[in-house]
Amino acid sequence: MKTGKPSGFYFIETFGCQMNVYDSEVLAGYLENMGYLPTTKEEKSDILLLNTCAVRQKAEDKIFSRLGRLRSLKNTKPDLIIILWGCVAQQKHVAPKIRERFGFVDLVAGPHALKRFPKLLEKARLASHTIVDTEEKGSREDTPVKRMHGIKAWVPISHGCNNYCTYCIVPFVRGPEKSRHPQNIIREVEELIKTGYREITLLGQNVNSYGKDLERKIDFADLLQTLDRLAGLVHLRYMTSHPRDFNEKIIRVIREGEKICEHFHLPFQSGSNKILKLMNRGYTREYYLELMTKIKKLIPVNALTTDIIVGFPGEEKKDFEETLDIVEKVRFDAAFTFVYSPRQGTRAVNMKNHVTPAIKKKRIMLLNEIQNKISLEKNQELLGTKQIVLVEGRSKTDTNTYTARTRTNKIVHFSSAKDLLGKLITVEIIEAKPWTLLGRYT
Repeated sequence: MKTGKPSGFYFIETFGCQMNVYDSEVLAGYLENMGYLPTTKEEKSDILLLNTCAVRQKAEDKIFSRLGRLRSLKNTKPDLIIILWGCVAQQKHVAPKIRERFGFVDLVAGPHALKRFPKLLEKARLASHTIVDTEEKGSREDTPVKRMHGIKAWVPISHGCNNYCTYCIVPFVRGPEKSRHPQNIIREVEELIKTGYREITLLGQNVNSYGKDLERKIDFADLLQTLDRLAGLVHLRYMTSHPRDFNEKIIRVIREGEKICEHFHLPFQSGSNKILKLMNRGYTREYYLELMTKIKKLIPVNALTTDIIVGFPGEEKKDFEETLDIVEKVRFDAAFTFVYSPRQGTRAVNMKNHVTPAIKKKRIMLLNEIQNKISLEKNQELLGTKQIVLVEGRSKTDTNTYTARTRTNKIVHFSSAKDLLGKLITVEIIEAKPWTLLGRYT
């Protein structure tokens, strides 16, 4: 049994998506309200929390490997509270595994338990066994947030997902989609603007379906339009979008908006209609290409990015070639590419004709080679141009080196002796790499 007052140092390690980053900010908010202070050294911590991601098997394996390495720290500091939080913890098979193999873990809780965290922590402090909370219900409003960044902030507009793509574990661990009431979102954004935040990113597993479950008639385009009118905001971003629900109304609102950034991240996942159907994506390659054409026509200055899965069950050579065809046709500014990872509980696990690891590796290497070439060519088009960027950070090793971002989400590094943090400035692009740009500020 643990004793002592609930104060000391906390260490949070976050894996996975931006929603997990936000959840970690809420957990940090609770801890700091209890008197805990952050530390970057896990051996100094009194509470050590892993906020986990279950999207790919590799990510889950990494968590269990991490827990194995923490055993010796727990032996050295028996009063240390170790917490396994998030999507890995929510899976049904995890709690029994933790109790059997990692009995030194004090608390296992899923993302639904966020508002119950203070009570769960108190239970974990006093209990002699692992406390588990994987209940699938829980409010997420009116929670404290310890923001990790002083210029840009995450604001969830919905939680959960109703899409049930056959490869994805997210709906099973984060539950069905639930939109936040617009007034709560607007109030949160207004408060952030008042305290000096310059850029807001709206979060959801599928932001485009926002509002479908609300009594009030409002959709994502309406929400964007409302937030765009708030005085003091510089940039408004959002993620993640599902192509099926991304319509012309949203595109036109972005075009007419003053602060909504012209960066479109629309995962197409596969260029094959056969594979898209097996994935339960709800659109065809023809629809996706038409959507890209519409964006380019209505908003010529843009950046297009995507997610692609290679080696989904049943993917044959011609299916993969159709994926490459979309990459060549659209010419994305960047793509996040993944090898298909089987997840227990999803429909894809039991599908036939799984692709061999060797073929997956060969295909993703070819895909990355093609996309990196396109990314470099797209960035080279900006050489010699003047770009307006929001300065969002300094280098940890050189305070005169800054990181900034264009409206189209291009990362620009530049040097200056002036204090430019949080400012909108103009830089000239003098060097281009596939993922970043080098600028000159004068």
